[in-house]
Amino acid sequence: MVECYKQCRWIVADPDLLGGQPVIRGTRLSVSFLLRCLAEGMTLDEIHETYGAFPDEAVPEMLRLAAESLETPAV
Repeated sequence: MVECYKQCRWIVADPDLLGGQPVIRGTRLSVSFLLRCLAEGMTLDEIHETYGAFPDEAVPEMLRLAAESLETPAV
């Protein structure tokens, strides 16, 4: 069952897709993979051309999730 991830519009989680990792709705692109691409210097256009299109509006959601994960104390 696909569910929105942490009240995000574009990020979903499905246990049957990539082991339940957060992905961009309608794709098989995980949030962690896309963030890694951006961190390595790829532009959104390069990511779209290489791996497939996804809504640019998902980027702020991905960054918010990354920031939230850093705010959570490690146990």
